Amino acid sequence: MLSLPQNPIMQSDSNPRKGSETHENEIGPHFPHHMKQGKTPAKGRQRIFTLLVETGRRNGDGLPEKSTGAAMVIYAAGIDENEAVRETVNVLKKAGAAPLQISGYGTLEERLANGHDISVEERELMDRALSENSVIAAQITPFYD
Repeated sequence: MLSLPQNPIMQSDSNPRKGSETHENEIGPHFPHHMKQGKTPAKGRQRIFTLLVETGRRNGDGLPEKSTGAAMVIYAAGIDENEAVRETVNVLKKAGAAPLQISGYGTLEERLANGHDISVEERELMDRALSENSVIAAQITPFYD
């Protein structure tokens, strides 16, 4: 079962951005450049992407005092994975987090095709993120030395 934070929904108030397909300017040089560059669906069709975000520490980030960072399972809405990553970074930075690295695991359909076991709770959170056009932190696991 997923361990959910008290307020897992994080709304983005920014508009989708056009232009660069790279994420380096969004979170710095530590971003992995091996993100999938899949086909873009029809314009305006939002999908949900599963992302694994690793964060460092920042004052006021809400992580436990002695943790060195965290890993977050995120469900984010976007027309493509690049948009979902941009929105996630934007929302996490506004929330006081320090995103360092993001790994994309694709859409629900892609995850099922890759043999991932997806629980009812995960599907419900994905549906909620899609209906609310939001970024949901489904699980946060602090790191300790």
